[in-house]
Amino acid sequence: MRQVAIYGKGGIGKSTTTQNLTAGLAEMGKKVMVVGCDPKADSTRLLLGGLAQKTVLDTLREEGDDIELDAILKEGYGSIKCVESGGPEPGVGCAGRGIITSISMLENLGAYEADLDYVFYDVLGDVVCGGFAMPIREGKAQEIYIVASGEMMALYAANNIAKGIQKYANTGGVRLGGIICNSRKVDNERELLEAFATELGSQLIHFVPRDNQVQRAEIHKKTVIDFSPEAEQADEYRALAKKIEENKMFVIPKPMTQDRLEEILMAHGLMDI
Repeated sequence: MRQVAIYGKGGIGKSTTTQNLTAGLAEMGKKVMVVGCDPKADSTRLLLGGLAQKTVLDTLREEGDDIELDAILKEGYGSIKCVESGGPEPGVGCAGRGIITSISMLENLGAYEADLDYVFYDVLGDVVCGGFAMPIREGKAQEIYIVASGEMMALYAANNIAKGIQKYANTGGVRLGGIICNSRKVDNERELLEAFATELGSQLIHFVPRDNQVQRAEIHKKTVIDFSPEAEQADEYRALAKKIEENKMFVIPKPMTQDRLEEILMAHGLMDI
């Protein structure tokens, strides 16, 4: 069973990428579980056809500790098992603790079945501290993929995430599997992301082009593979799924100084004065 965490700057398209990617793996016959680690609880919406999945924390608050697995786990597209950690009531407590509670609960209830091929953790934004770092810190996820674009702040965030992976690499055994570019049609974007990944000692595992088909599918509460399986964009997510399935390059990243990151950005025309 491969345990994979997807990180990236808030709003970069992590949840969309994760759901479309896992749909591709399910289409390949892989048995997958997705654990949403964002208090917004929107990490499985497209896999469940828009169903508002009841979160682990909400269920615990309403029903207490004595709950069954089917109260917090629903099957979606391609028999993907879907869980949402949820978060505390607004203004109360640490949202990161929801991840710790959820993973412990899933383990205790036997969700990590022997026949699972993948568990994906869709983690909030670029926060790599506290509960949000748990998939890295405690070795729950052995593989990390960072979703980024050619935008400056997305790369700053990705570099910071690489620092978190490096910090916990020796204690938790976590490794960076690569950068996924979720394109924003920035000038020289592919070349920039390739240079950025190389500088980290990693790879640009796939370049996902920007396509309105993604938004059309989301309006219909589906992944692209489910909504429009013949679309070129569906093939892009299939290609990403295949590359992750076949990936053998897992590294301890070498994060950059801010000066070096800015040099790379300038070299690709992003910081021209």
